[in-house]
Amino acid sequence: MAEPASGGATAGESLRAAAAALAEVSDTPRLDAELLMAEALGVTRSELLLRHMRDAVPTRFAALLDRRLGHEPVAYILGRQEFFGLEFRVGPAVLIPRADSEVLVEAALAARPGARRVLDCGTGSGALLLAVLSRLPEAQGLGIDRSPEALRTATRNAAELSLEGRARMVLADWDSAGWAASLGAPFDLVLANPPYVEDDAALSPAVRGHEPAGALFAGAEGLDAYRTLLPQLPAFLAPDGVALVEIGATQGEAVAAIARSAGLEASLHHDLGGRPRALALSHIR
Repeated sequence: MAEPASGGATAGESLRAAAAALAEVSDTPRLDAELLMAEALGVTRSELLLRHMRDAVPTRFAALLDRRLGHEPVAYILGRQEFFGLEFRVGPAVLIPRADSEVLVEAALAARPGARRVLDCGTGSGALLLAVLSRLPEAQGLGIDRSPEALRTATRNAAELSLEGRARMVLADWDSAGWAASLGAPFDLVLANPPYVEDDAALSPAVRGHEPAGALFAGAEGLDAYRTLLPQLPAFLAPDGVALVEIGATQGEAVAAIARSAGLEASLHHDLGGRPRALALSHIR
C-alpha cells in the first residue's frame, strides 16, 4: 500500500472531492470517481474499496478526472465496457455497449437456441454478435460494418474472447447496392442495432460529443436506417430465421409497419426498465 505524503490527500479523500465535482456532469458521480481512481491505481474497483482507500493519489488521476469533467464517457477513458458478462474494448469509433441492449441477445438466444449462422449488421464493437456466439458454441458469426476502425475493434474483441475462429468481421454498408451478395445467406439469426436517433434529439454531451454520429443518427424521425435495412432482410433470413432489431422507445409501431411492408411479422421485447427495446422479425406465414 502506498502511503500518502505528509499532508497529501488519500484516495478516499480525493474520491469525495471528485464525486462532488462530477455531480454536475454525471448521473453516477461516485461510481465514475471510483472507476477512475481504480484505473489510476491499477487495481479493480473492489480492491480499491477494500484495500486502497488510504493510498496516495496517483498523479494520473487528475488527468483522468479532467477527461470525465469534459463529458468524455468513462468507458472511453478506460477503454473497456462490460456487456452480457463479457468485457469489450471500446473507443470513439464504436458505440458503448449498454445493458439495455442485452434484451436483444437474450431474445435471440431464446428464439433460435440452435442457430448455426449469425449475422450482425452494424457490428461496432462486436458486442451483440460475440455475446450470442459465446452462448452458441456450434454457431459461426459474421459481423459487418461500414467503419474500418470499428471492424478493427470488433476483431480485437473476438480475439480477446477466444472467438476469432468463429467470428469474421467484414467491411460492408447496407446503403450500398449489392452489399449482401458475398455474405453467404441464409442466416438463422440476424442482429442489428442500427442508427435510430432523431437528428435533433436532445442528447447528453457525453453521447452527442463523443460517440460516433454515424452510429447514432438516422434522419428527422430516426427511421432512415430501418427503411433501408428491413426491406433487405427477407433475402438473407432463413425460412425459420429470426432477426432481432433494436429500436428507440417510441419507434415500435413505426418500425413494425416497415417490417410488415417487407413481408416480416414483428413481436416486441422490453428492456429491464420496461421500455420497448427490440423487435423480433420473421417471415410472415
